[in-house]
Amino acid sequence: MSETLERWSSRRAFILAVTGAAVGLGNIWRFPYMTGENGGSAFLLLYVAFVLLLGLPVMMAEILIGRAGRRSPMLALTHLARQAGATPHWRWLGLFGVMTVFLILSFYSVVSGWSIEYLIESVNGNFVGLTPDEIGASFNAFLADPLRMTFNHTLFLLLTLSVVAAGVSSGLEKLNNFLMPLLYLLLLVLAGYAVTTDGFGAAAAWLFTPNPSAISVSVVLNAMGHAFFTLAVGACALMAYGAYMPDHQSLPKAVAAVAVLDVTVALLAGIAIFSVVFSQGMDPGEGPGLMFVTLPIAFAELPGGAWWLAIFFLLLLLATWTSSINLAEPIVATLQGAGLRRGRATALVGVAVWAVGMLSVLSFSAMADVHWLGEMTFFDLVTTVPTDVFLPVGGLLIAIFAAWVMPRDTVVRALDAGPRGFRVWQATVRFVSIPLVVIVLVSGLW
Repeated sequence: MSETLERWSSRRAFILAVTGAAVGLGNIWRFPYMTGENGGSAFLLLYVAFVLLLGLPVMMAEILIGRAGRRSPMLALTHLARQAGATPHWRWLGLFGVMTVFLILSFYSVVSGWSIEYLIESVNGNFVGLTPDEIGASFNAFLADPLRMTFNHTLFLLLTLSVVAAGVSSGLEKLNNFLMPLLYLLLLVLAGYAVTTDGFGAAAAWLFTPNPSAISVSVVLNAMGHAFFTLAVGACALMAYGAYMPDHQSLPKAVAAVAVLDVTVALLAGIAIFSVVFSQGMDPGEGPGLMFVTLPIAFAELPGGAWWLAIFFLLLLLATWTSSINLAEPIVATLQGAGLRRGRATALVGVAVWAVGMLSVLSFSAMADVHWLGEMTFFDLVTTVPTDVFLPVGGLLIAIFAAWVMPRDTVVRALDAGPRGFRVWQATVRFVSIPLVVIVLVSGLW
């Protein structure tokens, strides 16, 4: 297949697109509860450090492969491997990436559907006046209702695939240009509200006051894994976005802007969430239930809390929407590379993802007693193995291919950072990022 003719219309469009891909559940759901479980400021400091040493170099590796190949991930890897005189089996990395994002999208759509449910419940004020036990029971009742879960899963998937079907410029770019500024506006509004709460000072001190005593091996490993996960690297999804990158744009500068925007979302979300949590004297280390149980309890007790909670879940919905589009795009691009039209490819992806996602939906009801690999439900399995194992494997292979296999001249052109920038990037990937990815992978397996 020849090079793709589609391109982002501008440098800004590319940065917003990649930021939209990176910002999602990792920033607004996973970062707050991971921070809460891992000592606040200690985790935050390590997370930022590993974004610089691990996340950014591997992200650049993934995008530059797409930019140099100008094809779908599988075809780009085939083309570049031949160019380097390497084995054509590198193409299977593209297929592995497609399988990974397929599995992630199947549960991502289900979890994102929860934000639709909570947005509606918040607007209707249904959490006001409920006790903590009643809110927890309401969440469990929702999970156990396959009809409501299926409706939200289906609706979110339709929202995602309708954008992907429209193409790069008419779909992905237009949505990102509208939603990303709106997302930051909502975040700033929530953070501004957080400043007025009684818990803001305690939350800021907990997040930003250095606390070396809280650092442990587990905190380091968790920060390392989250820095890798939050930038959406390792699944060849950003490779597809790199194929549409403008011809003359410095990749390090663009990725640095993405990192700043991505970390900013996490920090603002943390400030907004923990200010409310501390205002109510609640425990910040509530784990994954922090968003769907703890926050409704905390907001329900505050003046106008129902509307602020609705804004929060609208924010979550927008963030997961842009991320899910990034997950769907490489799957659709791969089918296009096989000769299918974008519309038909999108429809096939939608049906397949919906069907596998239904196994996650039913994991809380009809299939709750069906276990995999021991005591894991299908939802547990699909939320653990692809993110903790497949992503690091993909990231490791992507980094090796870009830093050790691709011809130097090809990488220099795709990186567009000059000879010195190339040397810094190559040394960082080879001797810092790759060993760190190995540690993330071993930790995930362990």
